[in-house]
Amino acid sequence: MIRMAIFDMAGTTVNEDNLVYKAVRQAINEKGFDFTLEEVLAEGAGKEKLQAIKSVLTLREVNDDVLAEDIFKRFLVLLDEAYATQPVTEQPNATRLFHTLRQNGVLVVMNTGYDRRTAESLIKKIGWEQGVDFDALVTASDVKHNRPQPDMILLAMKQHGIEDPAETLKVGDSIIDIEEGRNARCHFSIGITTGAHTFEQLESAAPDFILHNLQELLPIVEAVNAGGHRVI
Repeated sequence: MIRMAIFDMAGTTVNEDNLVYKAVRQAINEKGFDFTLEEVLAEGAGKEKLQAIKSVLTLREVNDDVLAEDIFKRFLVLLDEAYATQPVTEQPNATRLFHTLRQNGVLVVMNTGYDRRTAESLIKKIGWEQGVDFDALVTASDVKHNRPQPDMILLAMKQHGIEDPAETLKVGDSIIDIEEGRNARCHFSIGITTGAHTFEQLESAAPDFILHNLQELLPIVEAVNAGGHRVI
């Protein structure tokens, strides 16, 4: 029985045209680097954003916490500017899926490598309302250990009285999302091709399924909850 569905935000449920990773790239490259967006996505997608910056810098064998913190501060400024001026919408069918899941007794949780301030500003811009469109938000700033560690999923479970991770599933657009779901022992850890990583990149993490549209999740959940067993 699936009782909780946990969704990543940017690239999975939120369509922001990679504004986050474009801002990461700009903030880093302003320090004299020449990273491509593809490099930033491959190395940083899904991670808490300071850690994403550090991970990208290691591609040039740079390990400098002071530099990373400085870049992170600039990134936050650039991101605020981008979100103030650029369109941010839901991914196709996100709200419809959320409502259907909730009507069928499945909790909808969003989790993210953003801090809470950034995540809540995105939710507000889209117009989602907690308790109406989704049930809970867990962010990188709410836990000690970020993806791929399972802390955000485990916190969401604790908040809603779910003890068995087999009653949850995770959906995300990056390899690290898939690893997070697996580390939490979710019933399913599912990739989706609407965001940072390609089908081939997602496939390398051996997810249970790879979706191309959020609506494709419904028959998976319905099959489990109708039969009470794992879909093969």
